[in-house]
Amino acid sequence: MTNSLDLEHLRTLVAIAECGGFSKAAAVRHISQPALSQHVRLLERGLKRKLFERDGRNMRFTHDGEQVLAEARRIIEVHDTSLRRLQARPSRSIVVGSTEHSAGQILPEMIRAMQAAFPDCATRFEIGRSTQLAESVGKGTVDFAFVLDPTGQGAGHLVGKLPLVWYAARGWQPPAPGETWPLIAFEEPCGLRERAMSLLTAEGRQVEVTAQSTTLEGVLAGVRAGLGVALLPSGGGRPTGLTVCGELPDGGTTQLRLVARRGLNAEIEQTALAAGMEFFAQRPHLQLVPAAQGA
Repeated sequence: MTNSLDLEHLRTLVAIAECGGFSKAAAVRHISQPALSQHVRLLERGLKRKLFERDGRNMRFTHDGEQVLAEARRIIEVHDTSLRRLQARPSRSIVVGSTEHSAGQILPEMIRAMQAAFPDCATRFEIGRSTQLAESVGKGTVDFAFVLDPTGQGAGHLVGKLPLVWYAARGWQPPAPGETWPLIAFEEPCGLRERAMSLLTAEGRQVEVTAQSTTLEGVLAGVRAGLGVALLPSGGGRPTGLTVCGELPDGGTTQLRLVARRGLNAEIEQTALAAGMEFFAQRPHLQLVPAAQGA
């Protein structure tokens, strides 16, 4: 049996337990899955114990594996506590995701909150669409993300609500009665696109998506070019070159939710949630949702 245990291999074992699988643990550890499997094999070889067994398509801890996992957690806690006492904290990285709609609004608050609460951590950001960010959080490659949820059925913490506003280019003329309304939207799948289509068709209007994009800037460019109208969240202010199209039905609101990966440190998650709530608290014209309602 081995005379020593590799700390990184033990961290891999804990990551597998917290993430619920090898692939997600590899993403969280920022290593390849073959490298992660090698960590497990080296532990098994050194301890002369089988740590995992197959359960259908999945792998689960054996009885010996559960014992080693418990010891791994103790060793890591003692190790990290000692480093903190010696003021030699291990370097950590927090990956934050945000939609383009909220990046310029919430991320500054997030940067300040993360730097104040976790000065030893490097913070990286990933900007994308809500559907893509939610998938990245589920895979464990993003620690937490702020995503839009027009349906109100999403997971995570409900942070607040943003009004949905119809925008058109300045001087744009709406179609005559009976003519088709041109819509600029994000590529599917997109909850905002579905909301816009349903609102217009509910009033008996014919709708055609005349331009679509994977990015907010692409949608805005289509609207500025006069290709049609778009339904977008508003955090205050109006996009340059656009005007509010007031004759269309009330767009309602979209929820802004915080989703966090499985196994994320609870202190990090709560700090992120507090920063999101602070954004709304400083803007009374937006609909503030008490943090206690988010779950």
